[in-house]
Amino acid sequence: MEKNYILFPASSYGIKLEKLLKAKNIKYTISPTPRSLSKSCGISIMYNKTDEKTIKSIVDENTIEIIGFYTID
Repeated sequence: MEKNYILFPASSYGIKLEKLLKAKNIKYTISPTPRSLSKSCGISIMYNKTDEKTIKSIVDENTIEIIGFYTID
């Protein structure tokens, strides 16, 4: 089962995106960043792949800094 994550350089960006996703009723889960994606501890957002295009638009429109979008099998 694939899991999709958005990683951030600082947790404040994750919190900002969380508020925007909540306002747009996009399903997500705040999650610890998987060790396989980053050695630093921090938060990431898990999301449904079907929402990725919409989330990328939100990130771009609101100048939210991200490390990237990642998928783990």
